[in-house]
Amino acid sequence: MKRVAVLNVVGLSRSLLDRGLPRLRALAQSGRFATIAPAFPAVTCTAQSNYLTGELPTQHGVVANGWYHRELAEVQFWKQSNPVVRSPKIWDDLRALVPGFTCANLFWWYNMYSTVDYSITPRPMYPADGRKFFDIYSSPAAIRPEIKQVLGEFPFPAFWGPAAGSNSKQFAPDAVSRWIAQSAEWIERKFQPTLSLVYLPHLDYNLQRLGPSHPEIDKDLERIDEIAGRLLDFYAKHQVEVVVLSEYGISAVSRPVHLNRVFRAQNWLTIKEELGLELLDCGASKVFAVADHQVAHIYCQDPALIPKVRELVASQPGVERVLLGEEKHALGLDHERSGDLIAVADAQSWFSYYYWMDDARAPDFARCVDIHRKPGYDPVELFLDPAIKFPLLKIASKLLQKKLGFRMLMDVIPLDATLVKGSHGRIPESKAEHPVIITSAQSSLTKQEISSTDVYSLIKNTVLF
Repeated sequence: MKRVAVLNVVGLSRSLLDRGLPRLRALAQSGRFATIAPAFPAVTCTAQSNYLTGELPTQHGVVANGWYHRELAEVQFWKQSNPVVRSPKIWDDLRALVPGFTCANLFWWYNMYSTVDYSITPRPMYPADGRKFFDIYSSPAAIRPEIKQVLGEFPFPAFWGPAAGSNSKQFAPDAVSRWIAQSAEWIERKFQPTLSLVYLPHLDYNLQRLGPSHPEIDKDLERIDEIAGRLLDFYAKHQVEVVVLSEYGISAVSRPVHLNRVFRAQNWLTIKEELGLELLDCGASKVFAVADHQVAHIYCQDPALIPKVRELVASQPGVERVLLGEEKHALGLDHERSGDLIAVADAQSWFSYYYWMDDARAPDFARCVDIHRKPGYDPVELFLDPAIKFPLLKIASKLLQKKLGFRMLMDVIPLDATLVKGSHGRIPESKAEHPVIITSAQSSLTKQEISSTDVYSLIKNTVLF
């Protein structure tokens, strides 16, 4: 048996290794390297679930980062309860084989209420008066105050939103990945887990915000390589073998596709007016799309409309194909949570959740970082609205209102989806944009490409042999 740490360097691909990352490239050259045939859809929650169960969404049920819950008539994204993943996890399987096995999960998703031994995950507090306090959740609960005393507060505003990956007075661009890396060192010193799962998201931000070809990405490569390199050295000193992998590669995009606006033009959406703004009423809509990067799950409450919906969606610029029936099954997405149809964008496009026709009628949360209330994924949350003349002054005034106890809306996000320059979710044609896995020379990795479900066996065998 070996102790193993899995570093999830989000967005890492062969094209980026060829461009920079000397520490990670040296590891790939001295050890073993392969591309991973991406999970489908190639998004965080699905990829991680494939890796940690060895199964596809048809079995484990994680068909995207979020989906429409038919029984609740609600779209829910980024839920954190581990039982959402319906298949057995790698730590349970290894615990049954290895006496004394323990596992630490540091910011991989579905981290709450799992059977890992040590976990830390982002989790705000929501008092009854409507306030929101940034914080983390840990198990055991004692980890939370102890680690914050050592590392300080988790830099939550830089985990997602305009501050993520950006220089600011409050946070360094790599503040989140650095904090998580330091938490991994803290956990190792205190508990010595058999398996550590470490999430390093730094590359994810500007690859989406600026696109992979932007020259600023070189600085991001330097930052994540330094963070990963420090962990490589740290784990080597503690006799822990390291596996480096990624969930997906990120491709350049230039065109958002607004399927819900197409459906609205057909009178298939039901829109509620509340306080003068428009809310999508999914439970009353005949057809609607739940957008997640370059894949959209389309739910048809009236099955008779499916052929017409499929033909209409397939005709939209930016849509590559629309999956139905056996096509969903062949890609491992034949599950009750999946849409009746699944739209896949072409290489230059991605799907927005937008459904309003007039920005003045957009819901209040549209201009906020609000990952749970929006009925779809919104990468525009990475931007500050360029129409705001003094955005930092506006943010400061909003924070002052909050500090004084007033209710406020941090409405600083633009409604211009064309700002987004990178995305993922479809399977890129070029393997240079596929996710990768790097192991030691002694590992069981012998192929040049493995499937996303093979990652499970590779991690398991690394621990066992």
